[in-house]
Amino acid sequence: MKIIPHHLAIIPDGNRRWAKQRNRSPWEGHREGAKTTEILIKKANEIGIECLSFWGSSQDNLKKRPLEEKKELLEIYLEYFHKILESEEVHKNEAKINIIGEWEEQFPAKLKNVLKDCIQNTKHYSKRMLNFFLAYNGDREMLHAIQNIISQGIHPENITPKIIKQNLFTKELPAVDYLVRTGGEPHLSTGFMMWDVANAQLYFSQKLYPDFNAQAFEEAIEEFSQRKRRLGA
Repeated sequence: MKIIPHHLAIIPDGNRRWAKQRNRSPWEGHREGAKTTEILIKKANEIGIECLSFWGSSQDNLKKRPLEEKKELLEIYLEYFHKILESEEVHKNEAKINIIGEWEEQFPAKLKNVLKDCIQNTKHYSKRMLNFFLAYNGDREMLHAIQNIISQGIHPENITPKIIKQNLFTKELPAVDYLVRTGGEPHLSTGFMMWDVANAQLYFSQKLYPDFNAQAFEEAIEEFSQRKRRLGA
C-alpha cells in the first residue's frame, strides 16, 4: 500500500446492536468493542499510521443511556485505560495519548486520574498520536471555540482558520485524512470533528464494530490508497 492516511479517525458504531443480536447485555458489546480497538491500534502501528483517533462516547451516550449500562461502560473505560497505561507497545511506539472532550466534568475521580496519568506519562512522545474522544460532541466543541474567540475580543474580520483551529479541543491534532464509520449507517453524528474532517475521505463499513477486525481494517486502508484526494481541484 503506497498511500496511507496520516490521520485516521474511527467512529465505532454497532456495539449495542452486536450485543442485541446475540441476546447479550449492551455492555458486553462495549467490552467486545474495546477488544476491537486494541486490535486496530496494533494494526495501525504495523501499517505506519501516525495519528489515530477513536470516538469513545458522546455526551448523549453518557446522559441518555440506562444507568446500569453507563456504569458498566465507565468500568470498561477504567479497565481499558489501565491497560493502555501499562502497555509496552504504547511506549515502544512512542505514542502520545490525548483524551479529548468534556470528560473531566462527566467522569468519576478514579477514572479521571487514570486518564490524566495516560496523558502525563506519554506527553513527551512525538512519533505517534493516539486520541480518544470521550464525553465529546462536535457541535459543543465548535460552540466552545466561538465563545473563546468572542471572549478574546477578536474582531470578526480578523478571525482566520488558524484562529478557529487554535480554539478547538483538537488544536494539537492534524486534519483528518480518512474517517471510517462502522455499523452500516452512512452518516456522521453530532458534528464529530466537524472542522477537522472538512476534506476527509469517508468510508462506511457494514460491519458492526466488534466484527470490524484487522482484515476489515486493512481493506479500508487499501481502498484509501486507491483514491485520489482532489481537494477542490
